[in-house]
Amino acid sequence: MKNFVVKTIANAGALAVAVWLLDKITLTGDSTGKKVWTLVLVALVFGLVNFLVKPIVQTLTFPLFILTLGLITLVVNALMLLLTSWLAGKLDLSFHVEGFWTAVLGGLIISIVSWALHVVLPDED
Repeated sequence: MKNFVVKTIANAGALAVAVWLLDKITLTGDSTGKKVWTLVLVALVFGLVNFLVKPIVQTLTFPLFILTLGLITLVVNALMLLLTSWLAGKLDLSFHVEGFWTAVLGGLIISIVSWALHVVLPDED
């Protein structure tokens, strides 16, 4: 359970950095508390998408992974971020990613920041 909470906090932090750095990734809310709550919910959706959908997409794109020497991972991460944005819209969460290239850059930022946060945060169960 503790590992789940740590990963959700790391995802929320990484998403917050992406929202802060990129103008076309937006998170709106009336107050800071509402923005934080929305960010945590979006982090949960993002974690769920990465847990359920990403392995399937990675399996289907494995030949491309070998052919591009792993660069297809950037595209897969962008697609997961776009799917999270779409699901957030369906769940009435105020998180939106505008465009594929923004998603590629956002996915790269989220990957780097979440990796750094996983190094710093404890990873116990």
